[in-house]
Amino acid sequence: MRNKNDRADAQLLLARFCSKHAPERWVAAPAHVRHLRALVDRLQILKDMVQQESNRLEALDNNAGLRQSIDDHIQWLKRCMVDLQRQIDDHIDGHADLREDAALMQSIPGLGPVTVAKVLAYLGDVRRFGNAKALAAFLGVTPRQRQSGTSIKGRTILNRTGHAAMRTALYMPAIVAMQHNQAVKAFGDRLRSQGMAPKAVIGACMHKLALLIFGVVRSRRAFDVSLAMPKLDFQDGI
Repeated sequence: MRNKNDRADAQLLLARFCSKHAPERWVAAPAHVRHLRALVDRLQILKDMVQQESNRLEALDNNAGLRQSIDDHIQWLKRCMVDLQRQIDDHIDGHADLREDAALMQSIPGLGPVTVAKVLAYLGDVRRFGNAKALAAFLGVTPRQRQSGTSIKGRTILNRTGHAAMRTALYMPAIVAMQHNQAVKAFGDRLRSQGMAPKAVIGACMHKLALLIFGVVRSRRAFDVSLAMPKLDFQDGI
């Protein structure tokens, strides 16, 4: 290379990285997965707009005209959301790979059709990950330690360097699973008994859900609590 500038330096850095680590070639998601992602993203945008309009409605004084206008907009947005959700369900049902993976994921107590649609849209084929830890790292739900010698000893926190939208999507399902999924509930109860903070327990249960998602899809077997329970002591690494 004859030139020395930022562009050339970046190209050289990438070339050296690829030469040393030989990363896998990036493959674009199939067209039907990209279409599902567009539908899911649009539905989330409408949900955010409903929340914004609801906030405006609460902040209004007694202005009947404005309140009616905002309420009409909210009702219209909700009708659009119902239609979009129907499109998402039909799209998943119309593709065998999405339909089969969705059925496996929904066998996990705590995961509903809305969350499953986001998993399918944002992750595509979960089997593309080499193992469950790789999936958890991609989502950013693995624990992160900050410790050096005896002078630095920070508390372990959730590693938030992965897919932010998927972490958001797993938050409420983790809370539900802590109540209705025996494996996740036993895991969360054990962490609480050890003194872990409530939010940290939720983060750990999000991690647990990611492992369960990978397990059912990779094995092609519906969730079986008898298989999940014995592994609680060592598979999560928390």
